[in-house]
Amino acid sequence: MGRIVMAVLGGILALYVVFGLVLPALFGLLKFLFVLAVVAFLVVLTVTAAAKFSKSAK
Repeated sequence: MGRIVMAVLGGILALYVVFGLVLPALFGLLKFLFVLAVVAFLVVLTVTAAAKFSKSAK
């Protein structure tokens, strides 16, 4: 009986760790990477546009 109770408590703890700690951290990391990718894209776009405009101005 004690083993079953410990197995159930272990399963509940595992679910808590996965859904309470791991998934929010993973989604937070993905959100951070998405924002970083958008910022990098905007920087590349700005530098490319500035380079093209400076060439055509000469």
